[in-house]
Amino acid sequence: MRNPFLFPFFLFFLVSALSSCSKLSIREKSPDPEPEDTASIPLSYQNGIFVINEGNYSWGNASISFIDGMGHSTVQDVFQKENGRKLGDVAQSMNIFNGFGYVVVNNSNRIEVVDITTFKSVGAITGLFMPRFIEFIDSSKAYVTNLQRGISILDLSSGKISGTIPVNGWTENMVVYRRLMFVSLIGEFKEPSSGRKPQIIVIDTQTDKITDSIPTGKEPIGMVIDKHNKIWVLCSGGYDQFEMPSLMKINPYLLTTEAVFDFPATASRPSRLSINPAGDTLCFLNGGVYQMSTESPGIPLHPVVEPEGRLFYGLAVHPQTGHLYVSDAIDYVQNGVVYQYNPHGQLIKQFVVGRIPGYFCFAPDNNL
Repeated sequence: MRNPFLFPFFLFFLVSALSSCSKLSIREKSPDPEPEDTASIPLSYQNGIFVINEGNYSWGNASISFIDGMGHSTVQDVFQKENGRKLGDVAQSMNIFNGFGYVVVNNSNRIEVVDITTFKSVGAITGLFMPRFIEFIDSSKAYVTNLQRGISILDLSSGKISGTIPVNGWTENMVVYRRLMFVSLIGEFKEPSSGRKPQIIVIDTQTDKITDSIPTGKEPIGMVIDKHNKIWVLCSGGYDQFEMPSLMKINPYLLTTEAVFDFPATASRPSRLSINPAGDTLCFLNGGVYQMSTESPGIPLHPVVEPEGRLFYGLAVHPQTGHLYVSDAIDYVQNGVVYQYNPHGQLIKQFVVGRIPGYFCFAPDNNL
């Protein structure tokens, strides 16, 4: 999938559903066009970072790179290495639960389930409709958002879809608060921003019923929850620059919007909302990497990491160290690069990974 939040955002919607189309080279040469494994035989995949490389839409070249927990080695194309077959078409995201990794493969309409220690496949979940993200409710149930046909209810014991929560349009990110699941609803995929009715829908996870909704700005693409249990929603403003991008602060107990922060111009393309381990500093991409205190009166004007000609595409914050991990998609054709920064924006290391690195998943015992 081409990132729906970065250059060129609007082409993503007009050309294909969640596609990662090949582009002419923006730069002449990748730092390492054919990365090789620097790890020989990893003892376990439990200590490190998984980089989910989307690959190009319809090329079937999605992959996962693994950076070991000490940062000394990188294993490329882990799924194929351990299973002898390709991962599929457009790797969207990954989540880990009870010793298993769930890799959401968007254009293949499935979730690959692997043993997180060996990364050997233990099965696949099908019956999905361009899946986006998976969020676990308890040991028996999870929700999966989709581009179409609602939210899928996954029975973890059987590995099968047990039902669907009907929703009109594209559902994206999820945040759990008590027994409620907050889900960002972007709207009908082919509809222009002016016609969409974006909102956060509220689901009772015990009944699987929608109980409420909260209106948002156009395209609520990211959500996190802070240390005060306030939900932050990043709205892109629409693929067609319909309105100013915005950042919303929601009270999940009262189901009210407490604050809205507008970005300085519709030309902004904020994406990849994340939060630090302390739950008091937001991070997002907008060309460069920005940090914003949850007590800030407005959007920060200057990035903590400048792009310097790079195409920053993915962002995540380490859940223990607070280090920033930023991916550079380069030109959507060459192999990408991941940069590791400390919380102050100072470069620590960089790693060559696969094509179009868009998402990060931290293994249970990582310390990088």
